[in-house]
Amino acid sequence: MRTGSVVDIVGNTPLVKVESLSKITGCEIYGKVEYANPGGSIKDRTALGIILKAEADGLLKPGYTIVEGTAGNTGIGLATIAAQRGYQCVIVMPNNQSQEKYQVLDALGAELIKVDPCPFANQNHFYHTARQIAESRANSFWANQFENLANFQCHYENTGPEIWRQTQGQVDAFICSVGTGGTIAGVSTYLKELKPAVHVRLADPYGSGLHSYVETGKFESTGSSMTEGIGIMRLTENFRKAQVDDSVRVSDEQMISMLYHLAKHDGLLVGTSAALNLYACYEYALQNAKMGRCIVTVLGDSALRYQSKVFNSHFLNEKSVAVKPLL
Repeated sequence: MRTGSVVDIVGNTPLVKVESLSKITGCEIYGKVEYANPGGSIKDRTALGIILKAEADGLLKPGYTIVEGTAGNTGIGLATIAAQRGYQCVIVMPNNQSQEKYQVLDALGAELIKVDPCPFANQNHFYHTARQIAESRANSFWANQFENLANFQCHYENTGPEIWRQTQGQVDAFICSVGTGGTIAGVSTYLKELKPAVHVRLADPYGSGLHSYVETGKFESTGSSMTEGIGIMRLTENFRKAQVDDSVRVSDEQMISMLYHLAKHDGLLVGTSAALNLYACYEYALQNAKMGRCIVTVLGDSALRYQSKVFNSHFLNEKSVAVKPLL
């Protein structure tokens, strides 16, 4: 099949059955292979949705610069599409993310600004830094992925319908972690409109307050996580639209054990959020094993975006994370 440009191959990603987990649990567990997008992650969808909406609204014009604060993948998505559409990109990131993300952004020609990790309330946080840069530079557009509802909308209009079609409407549960809230909000809203009984579960890493918010209405956290780009301590406009039934926490050890299990038994090299998602699916499937449910999640990116960390035994030892068998 021939296509016109990079933007034409964003979305319509494959839905793969995770055979080992399906066999163990008696449920059908599927992952949407979002690292098949041109920029290598699900955030290509967000980037395209935000750019198209900004162009339509006259907020983004030829010669403009796109500015965004990100853990990396949205920045890569924006820079990928910007390269095709002739925009410049300024990407603000914490300085503790994987080297692979920085290298990709450099190759895409983005201006990369690294800042020290800090709480959201601190004005030096990458989110506020990006906003300040956009406000101070002429002809700049701040993508604002956390609050920009074009994020939610792209998943409502595309990711959700794709899952519905690919499962022929047989999806029983959708389980997903949260970075901005756009994916879980868009997909949950779409699926529940067609099938209200679809169970939506949030998968949250330690150090995030979303699990506590879903369960108690308060943002509280415990511990920390080596995962990147997921877990927050505030209610974004995108997550506000999510229709979540319940929530679970997944530890780094559970996540990394799943990551290695999938590589060894399924030939799937998935990133940290994807491994966390699939551990939550696995846990849910064990709880519902006798029902043979169809469970879907998203595989946000590839392990190759983190290989200097997740395939580095020294790094894992420093984090006190051991790879253990699932059973």
